[in-house]
Amino acid sequence: MSQIERIIEGSEELFLTAGIKSVTMDDIAAHLGMSKKTIYQFFKDKNELVIALVKKKLQEDEEQMNAIISQSGNVIEEMINMMKCSEDIFSRINPIVIHDMQKYHPDAWKQFQNFKSGVIVQTLEQLLSKGIKQGYIRPDIDVKVLAIMRVNQVELGFNTHVFPLAGFNTWKVQQQLLEHFNYGICTLKGYKLLNQYKNIVEE
Repeated sequence: MSQIERIIEGSEELFLTAGIKSVTMDDIAAHLGMSKKTIYQFFKDKNELVIALVKKKLQEDEEQMNAIISQSGNVIEEMINMMKCSEDIFSRINPIVIHDMQKYHPDAWKQFQNFKSGVIVQTLEQLLSKGIKQGYIRPDIDVKVLAIMRVNQVELGFNTHVFPLAGFNTWKVQQQLLEHFNYGICTLKGYKLLNQYKNIVEE
């Protein structure tokens, strides 16, 4: 692993537990057992480090999404696999990280937003269109509208003003929103398959 990768990975570990704002370059250096001078050779400040971290994570997420799509037999299976993949991602994300990124690192946040409105929305549109052709997704839905809605739902689930951490488990909120979305877009054929994959015994 290169020095840059080590620094990015070490920073991520700290950010995920404490948020971005409260972690200093000193904390990162101490966590990695290296001098601050070494970190500054690669990143001129914390903001640059956050941008590099976001770029790396988005690339990994895109690769993971593509892998799921290529390995799944039908749209419903893709949706279930995406759910498992999301569970893994969401269970690691501290909502404070999202908040700090929005407030203190606008460049990194913009990168995240562009990825969301570009790559994720397009992937979902293709997924929904494919599902309509396969007969699992309702043909009357507007794929663009629902793809945009779904992507923004995820962000809503992270909004601590709407779902305060004291009263809600972030992952459970995301799960509820996703289930609601999945069942809302399915045809009867899709609904049955969705239940089958979820191992729900139909009465």
